[in-house]
Amino acid sequence: MKLPVSTRIARRILRGMPAPRVGVSYEPGLRIPMADGVELLADHYFPDSGTPQDFPTLLVRSPYGRGLRWAALYGVAFAEQGFHVLLQSTRGTAGSGGVFQPWRDDGPDGRSTVAWLRRQPWFDGRLGLVGPSAVAYAHWALAADPPPELKAMVMQMPLHNPHGLFHRSGVFALDDALIATTMVKTQLPGPRRFHGAASHPVPTDGYWQGTDLLDAADHLTVPTLVLSGWADVALDQALQQYGRLPAGHRSLLIGPWTHTSALRKGAGRIFAESLAWLRGHLTGPAPPQERIRVAVGRTTGWRDLTAWPPAAIPLSWYPHPGGALSREPPQKEVAVGVVRYDPDDPTPSVGGNSLAQKSGVQNNKSLEEREDVLVFTGPPLTEATEVIGAVAAEILVGPGAEPLAATLFVRLCDVDERGRSWNVCDGITRVTGPPPRAITVPMSSTAHRFLPGHRLRVQISGGAHPRFAAGRQAFRLDVRSGSVIVLPAV
Repeated sequence: MKLPVSTRIARRILRGMPAPRVGVSYEPGLRIPMADGVELLADHYFPDSGTPQDFPTLLVRSPYGRGLRWAALYGVAFAEQGFHVLLQSTRGTAGSGGVFQPWRDDGPDGRSTVAWLRRQPWFDGRLGLVGPSAVAYAHWALAADPPPELKAMVMQMPLHNPHGLFHRSGVFALDDALIATTMVKTQLPGPRRFHGAASHPVPTDGYWQGTDLLDAADHLTVPTLVLSGWADVALDQALQQYGRLPAGHRSLLIGPWTHTSALRKGAGRIFAESLAWLRGHLTGPAPPQERIRVAVGRTTGWRDLTAWPPAAIPLSWYPHPGGALSREPPQKEVAVGVVRYDPDDPTPSVGGNSLAQKSGVQNNKSLEEREDVLVFTGPPLTEATEVIGAVAAEILVGPGAEPLAATLFVRLCDVDERGRSWNVCDGITRVTGPPPRAITVPMSSTAHRFLPGHRLRVQISGGAHPRFAAGRQAFRLDVRSGSVIVLPAV
């Protein structure tokens, strides 16, 4: 069957794609039986020249529907490069039967789909997996017990631990949970069962049992390319996946993208890297070499690394009274500021690693003008400073009389010559009970180059709402000298 006009138009507007090798036809609305008799819908895209057995197959199991951009970016774009593509709607979504239960049915349904593929005359036994976000999660579920036909995987903006996605260091990621829920509920009508992540905050809760799939990466010899972005909401999980995959069977690409901008701003590069990986491992003749390639900042360019994380020298920066930030440690412990939090006027979020429309790198000027945000700024740099790896923060606080139920948010920024403050990376943690002497705030990894004339800036505040749920208790924390931000300098 010829492609719909809407799909052809959507394919034409995708930028950075290579020229088609073959024409494409498709079979819409295939009904694929699962082990329990439920049927899932799928569309089959395929080259319309040559014999069907000449081409390997890519599987894309998606809860996001099968229309327009998905059809163009995955169905057509890969089929015209010489692949069969089965774009399948997961259980309870976009017309597929059954009840949508997040993170529950991906493994069994994936295996049933592969069993169906084995019976198709066009399937030649070479299978690859490709797709982003929840699609990648579905593929990790299949990789936990990989079928023998599976020869290559491309995990784009992947997650493997849904609890960790919605609960960061004990803090509920409110905005991400609301956006993810909305995305599910706006799919085509069908039964679904989606218990809010907010009502299951504890990782040992039975709701999350069996949903962390990171162990699937251990000893997995299927060649796997992991792609993510420095502002991706699941960046830390992507890096964990890469770290657990056996050496010699993995590659890593991290770009200057958010979770949602990657397939728009980075579509050309992501497609090219994905295509090269899949083609090399499914059709040969020579598979791609293992590689680690990262974007350094938004404009500095790309860098090939020999290891992740790379070897680095820890550079410590200390806050001082008057809002100063210095490499010099304090001579004695003194107060450098107070973090105040008012639940009736919670500290707002600006940019960062989230699913929100205005995520990623943003100017923090308005945020830093608030009285509830402590700001410490270093002197203009005399030479470039390159930071690649995980940033660490340890905040020393004074004794408090009252037990706390508080959050502490720490952010590293790059202040340019015009005084604009651009967020680089950040982290948040929950503090309960009597305030500890030192509060460790885990911060995300980054690859950033601070240019000469720019200044480092550190923010410390009581939250970032609505990116993270606002606390209900007012509090204050006395921040002391001896607090430190450690940067991995390369």
